[in-house]
Amino acid sequence: MATLKCEAPAKVNLTLHVTGQRDDGYHLLDSLVVFGGVSDQLSASVAPDLRLQVSGPFGFGVPTDDSNLVLRAARALRDMRGVTQGAAIMLEKHLPHAAGIGSGSSDAAAALKMLAELWSVPPLPSTAPEVLALGADVPVCMRAPAPTRMSGIGEVLSPVAALPPCAMVLVRPPVEVPTVDVFAGMTNKNGTAMDPLPEGLDFDGFGHWLKAQRNDMETAAIKIAPEIKAALTKLRANPTVSVARMSGSGATCYGLVKDMATARQVARVIQVSEMGWWVAPAEVLRSQVTRATT
Repeated sequence: MATLKCEAPAKVNLTLHVTGQRDDGYHLLDSLVVFGGVSDQLSASVAPDLRLQVSGPFGFGVPTDDSNLVLRAARALRDMRGVTQGAAIMLEKHLPHAAGIGSGSSDAAAALKMLAELWSVPPLPSTAPEVLALGADVPVCMRAPAPTRMSGIGEVLSPVAALPPCAMVLVRPPVEVPTVDVFAGMTNKNGTAMDPLPEGLDFDGFGHWLKAQRNDMETAAIKIAPEIKAALTKLRANPTVSVARMSGSGATCYGLVKDMATARQVARVIQVSEMGWWVAPAEVLRSQVTRATT
């Protein structure tokens, strides 16, 4: 029986503007989301029931019960499409969790696409309420690897102008920053929206545009975890890094560079100086399609 395999790439918020807060407490966001060429690995085969096994360098502590987004996504798809089969799912974790790069959301999104193929049913659209119910980042992760503007509470997704070829260095100190604590520590939740991304930018132009944008959660996150500032300082000290900023609510930070050779070089320098940090060079994905394979 065929086993399908797919990748769940890191989700990186190159910008994250907080533009308001709804009466129900949800925060309104405006963000340019890209995906990096470093990922978790998933595989699945048909089984009588749903089951999940987790391995990999960041597998420790990841739940394998219904609190895991992958299983919740699988059940949502099965219920919506009337599937009677199950699946044996393997998740190999190469991305740190609770790190601001949406690894759990990306896993769930990849699982939804992979299991739809495995069970021969139509995939759920990213706009489906059942997808948003899995988490605010799951809809945008279903659009991976396409760069996307994400707004609202995560449900409003728009294509953006083509990005120039570029890469990034992802750096995550060994700290966790609960998103709820970061939101609670913010002093301004009514910022301006992100500037539109112009067409036809080269790398220098893209870096110039990006520098004029923000991550409105960065200051509050640094107060909780000063290690984030240390990571940003190391990235910004390297002259080949065009822009350095925190991704999401932290603690992962990114440094934008022009190509993978530069990304590997920067990553090597930081990793040698901070052996306890997770450091990964990654291509900024632009148009490749991540498909399940047999």
